[in-house]
Amino acid sequence: MAQETIKYTVRQDGNVTQEVINVEGTVCVELTEDMEINLGDLEKRTYTVDYYKEPNLNQDITINTNDVSL
Repeated sequence: MAQETIKYTVRQDGNVTQEVINVEGTVCVELTEDMEINLGDLEKRTYTVDYYKEPNLNQDITINTNDVSL
């Protein structure tokens, strides 16, 4: 599997762009949310083809049942 990466570019005019690489689905928005808040106002968001792909659901998951009451 390719490495998940967040790439930041700071231009000479002070504008910052971020690019999420090798992340499928809407997870990219969640990954960058805190940094976007710290960077300031978001001017524009452009989604790549990966955003519209379903994340791979064939991965092992762990479900925390400690917080579940029946």
